[in-house]
Amino acid sequence: MPAPHPPLQSYYAQEGDRREWVHGIFNRTAEDYDRMEAIVGLRTGPWHRRQALRRSGLKPGMAVIDVGTGTGLLASAAAAIVGEPALVTGIDPSPGMLEHARVPQGVRLLAGSAESMPLGDECADFICMGYALRHISDFAAAFGEFMRVMRPGARLCILEFTLPSTRVQRVLLKGWLLGVVPRLATLVAHTADAPLLMRYHWHTIEHCVPPPTILKALREAGFSDVEREVDLGMFSSYRACKPAGGVDRHA
Repeated sequence: MPAPHPPLQSYYAQEGDRREWVHGIFNRTAEDYDRMEAIVGLRTGPWHRRQALRRSGLKPGMAVIDVGTGTGLLASAAAAIVGEPALVTGIDPSPGMLEHARVPQGVRLLAGSAESMPLGDECADFICMGYALRHISDFAAAFGEFMRVMRPGARLCILEFTLPSTRVQRVLLKGWLLGVVPRLATLVAHTADAPLLMRYHWHTIEHCVPPPTILKALREAGFSDVEREVDLGMFSSYRACKPAGGVDRHA
């Protein structure tokens, strides 16, 4: 399956409508995104992002691309680690998100998608993506594009929610994201669609392909050293490298 989950027909009718609907909801809720992220993650997000990037091999001086940067939360964490904000580029298809991004001065923000990045070949030492994999439209196209812009030996880190394997954890996560968080959003958000976005997040997690499918797609794209680390049964870090000798597309 090229997409991370089947069409969610309670939000949009068919696969061809996915991109427009997703772009629309993120544009409309951009001003509330950081507020909602803090609620969802119980304010643990900054610590988790920094730790995940370091464990994935991000080091000072690396050129970084943050794909699906949104309001720049992961890009900001990356800038603090590499030591020079100008080394970090954030890419997102939502003008609203880019408008509300709060990143260190020097971080470059560009309009683009995981499947089509406005960058030259082999320009990045590290690519990261924070909780945006569920919103792309084509794994193969996105991972192929990552390969194109990564230098040989570059590293990849994808952070994503995963549906927990235990029933108790699934019930708790569903109750939090589908019940509690949308109600809190109704009280504190400035935009009417913020509760809808929170409910949508749960359904994308619930219907997302399982981790082995994502790992397989990374390997098929030519990545090496593909692995997954999971925290608390639901926070996945997918890691991989572009082979130092490049990728032989004819192999």
